[in-house]
Amino acid sequence: MRGVNADSQRVTSTVAGRLAVPAGILAAVAGAFAYVGAVDPNEPGHYPVCPLLRLTGLYCPGCGGLRSAYAVAHGDLGAALHANAMAVVGYLGFAVLWTVWVVRAARGRPVRLDLTPVRLWTLGALLLVFTVVRNLPFGGWLRP
Repeated sequence: MRGVNADSQRVTSTVAGRLAVPAGILAAVAGAFAYVGAVDPNEPGHYPVCPLLRLTGLYCPGCGGLRSAYAVAHGDLGAALHANAMAVVGYLGFAVLWTVWVVRAARGRPVRLDLTPVRLWTLGALLLVFTVVRNLPFGGWLRP
């Protein structure tokens, strides 16, 4: 009986150990969303202005990201998409990757994120196209 308890405690502690980092990451992200949800980025003076927007008048790929996070924290998906559609895609991507990470960690399987140069260049190209389109006259619907 003594060996069974030791084995079950070892399995439990290793599962808890494997889930500690994903839980910490989730706590940090949830804390950030809670802060942004509590401190409205639509009110001036709470957050710094985007330096690129201030210097050039151009929207970077991150412009509107805080407003998007605020809208997501308040359950307003339409406002979140309007503020920064790419940020919403990023939030969804994070949720999917985090879920896969937790499931694989709980099962004791390694997590491998294969970021090949092609995938990184594709992501960069998508962000560049998003940035260019949101700054053109016909891309006004992508502006925050």
